[in-house]
Amino acid sequence: MVELTPFLLSELRTKASRKRHWLCGGYPEGGVLEPKRYPRWQLDYLALLAQRDLPIWGLPAKPQVTDRLLRMLAALHGQVWNAVQVGQSLGLSYHTVNNYLDYLMGAFLLRQLPAYQANIRKRLVKRPKLYWRDGGLVHALLNVPDERTLLVQPWVGASWEGYVIEQALGELSSLGRHFSAYYFRTADQHELDLVLDFGNELWAVEIKLTSSPSTDDVSHLNKTADIIKASRRFLVSQTKKPAGNEWSLSCDLPSFLEHLRAAGT
Repeated sequence: MVELTPFLLSELRTKASRKRHWLCGGYPEGGVLEPKRYPRWQLDYLALLAQRDLPIWGLPAKPQVTDRLLRMLAALHGQVWNAVQVGQSLGLSYHTVNNYLDYLMGAFLLRQLPAYQANIRKRLVKRPKLYWRDGGLVHALLNVPDERTLLVQPWVGASWEGYVIEQALGELSSLGRHFSAYYFRTADQHELDLVLDFGNELWAVEIKLTSSPSTDDVSHLNKTADIIKASRRFLVSQTKKPAGNEWSLSCDLPSFLEHLRAAGT
């Protein structure tokens, strides 16, 4: 069984398609190769899933309920999962909502990132975080027509975070690497957006939507990474000037993906 993701950033060859990738997502017909297809293609695709494919696969919800759920989940992209809250908004039990979520994850629309459980003297957040696996679907559902509009949204940081995480996990899966992925958060707000456990190494990753990460950002990353004893630390942003060394590096997404590829050779 082979899992084929939408196009990853590393698979795109033109500067224009790479620039559109965060906004449009990676589906070949969804705008990354043909800009005029976004966001109509994404909305049609999700409507087809709700009306035909998901019911065929066994999802018991009516298409109208599925559509409401998808729009609600788009607004929760990158947040800690709370089935009770979602169920109350839809008039459903949390058991039913979790059952519906299983179908959406089985359709490769969503991913739950579990919390990393470290043996430390701190209270930890234990519920998983929820991410869409393709940002183009989220942006279409939230009526974002272009990159300029995306950049002024209050949730743009969560969108960038989810994008970086999905590119990293997609890259590792395409390489056939064995790994486990988590996020880490303590009750006193020490947080890592992504923890990669390779068995023999633990990587700590912090994701910032900035082109000028500060020394305080790096210091906060290292302080939190020390809590879980991570061997390598990465601050991934939109900077054009990588800084650091092999074990603690501030860099952009393409550079981070290169380090992931190099670690598997």
